[in-house]
Amino acid sequence: MEKADGRQKRKRGTMSKSAKIVTAVLIVVITAVVGVYAYMANKAETRRQESVMTQAERVLARDLSLDYPATPKEVLKYYTEIEKCLYASDTTDEELEALGMKARELYDEELLEKNVLPGYLSALKEDVETFKKSGRVITGIAVSPSVNVDTFEEDGYEFARLSCGYNVVHNYVTSQVGIVYLLRRDENRLWKIYGWTNVENVEIH
Repeated sequence: MEKADGRQKRKRGTMSKSAKIVTAVLIVVITAVVGVYAYMANKAETRRQESVMTQAERVLARDLSLDYPATPKEVLKYYTEIEKCLYASDTTDEELEALGMKARELYDEELLEKNVLPGYLSALKEDVETFKKSGRVITGIAVSPSVNVDTFEEDGYEFARLSCGYNVVHNYVTSQVGIVYLLRRDENRLWKIYGWTNVENVEIH
C-alpha cells in the first residue's frame, strides 16, 4: 500500500486559488477593454453621422425638452443658428417649416399668441422668400457677450435685454443690422423670447 506523503492530490479539473484570481482579473480587463472599444466606436459613429448631416438637420436634432439653453445669451445663440438655416440658400421647404416650429419653442407665450398657426408659418415662408429674392445673404451673426446683458424686473417678471449684430451682403456691399431682443423668464425659469426691434428704436435708461 502506497504511503501518504501528507500532500493532498488535486482533483482533475479544479483550479488553484491563484489561478482563479488571475482568471477573474483577466475577465475584468477584457470587459473593460470591450466596453471602451464599444464606447469609442459609438462615439466615432455619432461623429460620422453628424459630419454628414446638414446644418439644418443638426439644429433640428436638438431636443429642447431635455437640453434647453440655460442663459439669455445661449437662447439667442441657438435662435440665431435657426435663423442662419432659415435664410440659407439650400434650406428645403420641409426644413423651413420644421425650423419655424423649432423657433416657436423659444418664444414667450405672449409672442406665440401674436403669431398663431398656420398664419405664422405662411408669413415666415413669405419673409424668407422675399429676403432670398432680393439677393441679400446673411454672412454672420454676433450675439452680445454675457456681460452686456441688461437684466431688470417689471410687473413681477424677470427680463433680459441683449443685442445681435447681423452682417448682410447685398450687391457686394456688406452692412450691419443691429437687433435688440427682449427675453422673459417663464414659470419654469426658462428664458423665452418676448420680442425684438431694431437697435435704433431702443432707449436704455
